[in-house]
Amino acid sequence: MRFGLSLVLLAALAFCGCGYHVGGKAELLPASIRTIAIPAFGNVTARYKLSEMLPSAIAREFISRTRYRIVANPDESDAILVGFVSNVLASPTILDPKTSRAAGVQVMVYLNIKLVERSSGKVLYQRQGLEVRQRYEVATSQEQYFDESTAALARLSEETARQVVSSILEAF
Repeated sequence: MRFGLSLVLLAALAFCGCGYHVGGKAELLPASIRTIAIPAFGNVTARYKLSEMLPSAIAREFISRTRYRIVANPDESDAILVGFVSNVLASPTILDPKTSRAAGVQVMVYLNIKLVERSSGKVLYQRQGLEVRQRYEVATSQEQYFDESTAALARLSEETARQVVSSILEAF
């Protein structure tokens, strides 16, 4: 009987110290951070739509994956996520053998991201040159042509949001 009780207590102690915790309850950023503002991203490229799409895509990703509240006004936030699109490159990946036109395109975007605690100005997270890629197909026939670039940019902004939020959360 005493051996069984000792075994149960030993197992209970082992489970308490194993690091197990309920998902979604971990402190991912400093405890003082409860609200995050994501203002418009800077952009030096000709692809202005991407810098318009990114803040809302990142906000949706934070809302769906974390407990942090996203606010519009940086003065009402605990932290501010500042982003800058530094480059967008598009290159053909597949060429149509008949017309030699691009049938597939890969878009690569490069970002600089910084999460700053508003009250202290302390940089909580910073990543220069974050690269995200997205491929899309292009119709080679004029009759079937559909501009896929806008949809590809939407997918690219969603993938970028996933990578940005993941890298921020994994840093803590």
